[in-house]
Amino acid sequence: MTKRYSVLLTALFASLMLSQAPAQANGLEDIVARGTLKVAVPQDFPPFGSVGPDMKPRGLDIDTAKLLADQLKVKLELTPVNSTNRIPYLTTGKVDLVISSLGKNAEREKVIDFSKAYAPFYLAVFGPPDAAISTTDDLKGKTISVTRGAIEDIELTAVAPKEATIKRFEDNNSTIAAYLAGQVDLIASGNVVMVAISERNPKRVPALKVKLKDSPVYVGVNKNEPALLEKVNQILVAAKADGSLEKNAMQWLKEPLPADL
Repeated sequence: MTKRYSVLLTALFASLMLSQAPAQANGLEDIVARGTLKVAVPQDFPPFGSVGPDMKPRGLDIDTAKLLADQLKVKLELTPVNSTNRIPYLTTGKVDLVISSLGKNAEREKVIDFSKAYAPFYLAVFGPPDAAISTTDDLKGKTISVTRGAIEDIELTAVAPKEATIKRFEDNNSTIAAYLAGQVDLIASGNVVMVAISERNPKRVPALKVKLKDSPVYVGVNKNEPALLEKVNQILVAAKADGSLEKNAMQWLKEPLPADL
């Protein structure tokens, strides 16, 4: 093979590879041009996402998706997902964004980008609003219900003083029932579980006492989409400033946004 022929083959191969390479996408431009924002949302995780009596999706995540679509001045197309397939739906281009009670960790950050947080999600010890408890030391002498083996059980066990009594139950319903029946002073669980309790028994609505683990939720955005990520963040910052995020939190989580969100 002559040197000239080899150079020509190399140039031809490079040309073919470039012609087959996908063009760099611009998610924000695509959404605006299409006139539709495609969002992955939960359908079985209230109050973030569920199916209402009218068979339509509802919840905090659905309202957040509507907020983004309204500000982008496009229609909203919702795709129900679960915790397993929500990120693959994003990375394979089935949706533009994931708004599905999505927490951030190092492994996920290798695959997708995250917006600013739009709602709180945390594990904590809860109890009657008038209970004078604000630190783990205040748990001394208190009886706390928790679901055996759950993350909140692990977190509570690690910080509870020896003088506290931890009553472990085999499922969430039993843990909740013990608190509602007054069998324990406090309950350790997630803030979304507290919403369910407040709806079941408004007279014994639990208030946050000691936070165990903080894990707010974010909008998931594909890697290499700086314009889309920036736009999502701009909308969320404005929504926090004008009270829209606060309104969503009060409606669905029954509590205001944390000051440090």
